[in-house]
Amino acid sequence: MQAMRPTRFALASAWPPALLTTLLAALPPAATAAPVNYSLDPTHSFVHFEVLHFDTATLRGRFGPLQGEVVLDTAARRGRVQLSIDTAAVSTGLPVLDARLKQADLLDVDGHPQAYFVAEGFEFDERGAVKSVRGEFTLRGTSQPLTLTAQRFRCYTSPLLRREVCGGDFDGQFLRSSVGATFGQPFVADVVRLRVQVEAIRQSP
Repeated sequence: MQAMRPTRFALASAWPPALLTTLLAALPPAATAAPVNYSLDPTHSFVHFEVLHFDTATLRGRFGPLQGEVVLDTAARRGRVQLSIDTAAVSTGLPVLDARLKQADLLDVDGHPQAYFVAEGFEFDERGAVKSVRGEFTLRGTSQPLTLTAQRFRCYTSPLLRREVCGGDFDGQFLRSSVGATFGQPFVADVVRLRVQVEAIRQSP
């Protein structure tokens, strides 16, 4: 019978332990992706809102620019976002309507000058693009769950900044009655639709 040739494992196990330790230490570490930090670009980050008026036309306006930070780890399929919204920075194009929205029974900008969105519930597709973000939205001092669904998302190298920029368009909605902003109901709808445009610039390590 022909003698069996020793396997690679058998050969390696015969090496002195000290030599094996030295060889393993010399191997390059396995490549791992690290979380990447981004800061929102104030020139491209706004929240637009829509509310149906008397079941006919839609009232539209926006808040912004947004301020905040995003952390993405596409390899680990994780992310985190923290952003703040200046409620006094509401703009519908009509100064009279803007002033009405700022009053205590709607945005209450004096009592609650900031709104917030904090999230860690990121969902990614097979390419590593963000599909949705689930977190907590705080308006008028009341917090509730909010999911923003991506209509599009991509990252690119900005030819002006020479840095990576990631962003897209996100949709969501909430009931204004859930935060106590009930003025005008039922003539003005309870559902507030959100259209969020956001771009974030990669920060230097």
